[in-house]
Amino acid sequence: MSSLSTPVPRRGPAATGTLLLALLAFAQFISAIDYNIVYVALPEIGRKVGFDGHSLQWVVSGYAVAYGGFLLLGGRAADILGRRRTFTTALVLYGLASLAGGLVSEPGLLVAARAVQGLGGALLLPATLSLIATSFTEGPARNRALAVWGGAGAVGLALGSLLGGVLTNYLGWEAVFFVNVPLALGAALAALTIIPKDPPRERGRSFDLAGALTATVGFTALVLGVVQGPAAGWGSAQTIAELLGGVLFVGVFLLVEGRATDPLMPLQLLGNRSLVAAMGVTFVFMGTFGAQYYFFTVYLQDVRGYSALATGLAFVPAALLGTVSTKLSEKLLGRAGARTTTVTGLLVGAAGMVTLAAGMSPGGGYPALLPGVVLLSAGQGLAWTAMFAAAATGVTPHHQGIASAMASTTQQIGSAVGLAVLVAVADSRTRGGASAGAALVPGLRTAGFTAAALTLLGVAIALTLRRPAPAEGPRQRAQQDPAHDQGQLTDTPV
Repeated sequence: MSSLSTPVPRRGPAATGTLLLALLAFAQFISAIDYNIVYVALPEIGRKVGFDGHSLQWVVSGYAVAYGGFLLLGGRAADILGRRRTFTTALVLYGLASLAGGLVSEPGLLVAARAVQGLGGALLLPATLSLIATSFTEGPARNRALAVWGGAGAVGLALGSLLGGVLTNYLGWEAVFFVNVPLALGAALAALTIIPKDPPRERGRSFDLAGALTATVGFTALVLGVVQGPAAGWGSAQTIAELLGGVLFVGVFLLVEGRATDPLMPLQLLGNRSLVAAMGVTFVFMGTFGAQYYFFTVYLQDVRGYSALATGLAFVPAALLGTVSTKLSEKLLGRAGARTTTVTGLLVGAAGMVTLAAGMSPGGGYPALLPGVVLLSAGQGLAWTAMFAAAATGVTPHHQGIASAMASTTQQIGSAVGLAVLVAVADSRTRGGASAGAALVPGLRTAGFTAAALTLLGVAIALTLRRPAPAEGPRQRAQQDPAHDQGQLTDTPV
């Protein structure tokens, strides 16, 4: 009798928040693993699937082009169609595309599978960041959530290299795709239990189809042109047509948004100083920090002759340091604000790029690289959390998805532009007449020094962020502004 009358225990808000944060961090972990896991497997993919030297880059670029092109669409989908619905759809798409990637045996089909993975990622990231921004109050709670999310990404990036090396070495390149299937589909099932159901769609909010089409075509063409520029030639008709077409469609997109009643990207968001600065920082960050994984992998495998497994192991310190630095970022954000934290992270990372490049030599050992790895990973963790905290500041809940997508779009375009520029710099400094590995070292070092110099542009942009008010913490702001306590933030500059 008593057992029937005993109430069933229910999860409290704290437990629900913890489970939600764990799920969102796990989603970022999956995405980060996939970003790096393919790099280590590229040589074997090229040999077994039949890519030539020029087309192999499309295993990476196919993902990047779709990801960058569809981010704004993904952000608005999260805002209008529902965050849980977009989140689970993205994970299912990601899992099925990963399954297809491991099963195909033709270059074109593999690139197509990677593009669908990119579409899944473009839906997943804005939905994840939007859920963080709307579920955790601006201030310490949101900073902690972003630090956990960023730490999961840092671990995923480094573990992706290790896992890619192990799987490629023992099971073949297909395993780097198959491993995503149970992770993504399992997370999608968990989301149905952990994430609350989406509320009914707001009346009067329509989907901006014209904006979605022009934005997707424009940003896809821009990323495509930048990615293909080094191989096709920057002066080729194909590259020029893609870049000019991208600029044209982005211009049309902005005109459409200025006249739309419910735009895909409300232009008033560009008046948010914090968001605009964060967009600039993400562009520079991924164009410099993001390229280091590529050059580090090239140095270890093509210069030093590391196997896929040994390359993966070489990334382990970066995973550990990235996790620690995201926790430091959370603390520094609470004390000094996004401006100081972002600037500190960028400067530390730039010092790491210089140190890492200086440690590269034809006969050098791994210990010579460790100081650079330490500084680079520490700077990355500090800046990553802070720049997305800045992107979410002062944005209303129903615009959080598109605001996250705006910062993520500049991040992906920056990644494509930065890698293309730095690869061109490295190629221009490759020496002839030396052994194949030794010939690459001058170019790799020059690319590292160039990336460090370009990072200073990100520092200049970050300095435009407002300093936090001297004696104004989250509690004081909530007392001064009742709307803040209710989560009703504004889209105006902060």
